[in-house]
Amino acid sequence: MPALSWVRFSCFLLAFACSAMTPGQDFELRAGGSVRWLKGNMHTHSLWSDGDNYPEMIAAWYREHGYQFLVYTDHNTLLQNERWIDIDKNKGGRRAFETLTTALPGDWVQTRSVESVEQVRLKTFDEVFERFAVPQEFLLIQGEEISDSFEKHPVHFCATNTLELLPPMKGDSIVDVMQRNIDAAVSRRERTGVRTLVHLNHPNFGYAITAEELMQVVGENFFEVYNGHPGVHNSGDEMHASTERMWDIINTWRLAKLNLPVMYGLATDDGHSYFETTPGEAAQPGRGWVMVLAETLTPDAIVESLEASRFYSTSGVHLEAIGFTRGLLSVDVAEEFGVTYRIDFIGTRTGFDESSQVPPGDPEKAAVVTRQYSAEVGAVLKSVDGNSASYQLDGSEIYVRALVTSSRKHPNPSESGDFERAWVQPVVAVRD
Repeated sequence: MPALSWVRFSCFLLAFACSAMTPGQDFELRAGGSVRWLKGNMHTHSLWSDGDNYPEMIAAWYREHGYQFLVYTDHNTLLQNERWIDIDKNKGGRRAFETLTTALPGDWVQTRSVESVEQVRLKTFDEVFERFAVPQEFLLIQGEEISDSFEKHPVHFCATNTLELLPPMKGDSIVDVMQRNIDAAVSRRERTGVRTLVHLNHPNFGYAITAEELMQVVGENFFEVYNGHPGVHNSGDEMHASTERMWDIINTWRLAKLNLPVMYGLATDDGHSYFETTPGEAAQPGRGWVMVLAETLTPDAIVESLEASRFYSTSGVHLEAIGFTRGLLSVDVAEEFGVTYRIDFIGTRTGFDESSQVPPGDPEKAAVVTRQYSAEVGAVLKSVDGNSASYQLDGSEIYVRALVTSSRKHPNPSESGDFERAWVQPVVAVRD
């Protein structure tokens, strides 16, 4: 068997090994005893690539805002080795530098002058970790945004917990680019033993990736259903499906047609802009995150919980518990005074209408636009107003997930009018 085929086979095995949604498997996700909810952001940029702030100031922001972990994901780079930048000619400029020196006086900040140009040395991941990480309270994780493309269409992945750079692999199509990058990441994980999780970023950025393309990728079990950057089109438009609509299409076909496991949905910041304060503007921090249930605050424990689906994603709604017992999916919201909630249970039943059509407007774009499917794909199976709800699966469902929508608008939305939400990961029905 050719080497690439062995890698694909390894991806296939890893895909199933990482899927916790075994039909009929009962679970309860609730803090207590040795486990707790850990708040984290898995997509962040600093001055090591195209962010506007220093990595140590970004660490300070997340620690001060109640996060337990943060993953640095600069484009095609790790925060390693020696790097100097012009103090004035970078995205943060003099303002970022003065903020840094005010917050960290003394000998922390290193500067030099090269041909009359004042430069500052960027701190490495290890240096920032040593100063800002707090054992079992706040964890920094080394990551990378693998920034690839196909014919000018961006194809980006975030790698969480990587010790070596994962270079873009290129390819002959969107699907090929995605598959080659996943193959390379799985191969690296097997070779090094480092538990790296790779997820697809913002599929609607540039409307580069369709649901039909993403559903095919073996070994990719995570994507961003919500990304806090205002330029990534979470809600789509009249021609393009929203990322949530894509999620339902992807899982319907993966489970019912492609014999692939569930794909999970992550919420991330994709933070670039740490000095913009106008709500809704630029890629500011604090818009979306994951809540991971784990016993200990370590990179391996976080990746393990994510791969076992012991998490939910949110843009502001917090959950007390998620349960699945004898086919009963239950959701309990951590209620806040003056806020109301709607809990929608969403899924696709067997025997669904498989027909689809090209979105109206431009039939020539059929190959590069997610098709429009019937309302039976990702249908709302039940809606409940309140802070607690459940749905009894009867075995006809291919999968069921839950969406919790708050009556409170997001205070700093990526898209105008967004309400705070929480996304519960799909569960798979038992069928004889």
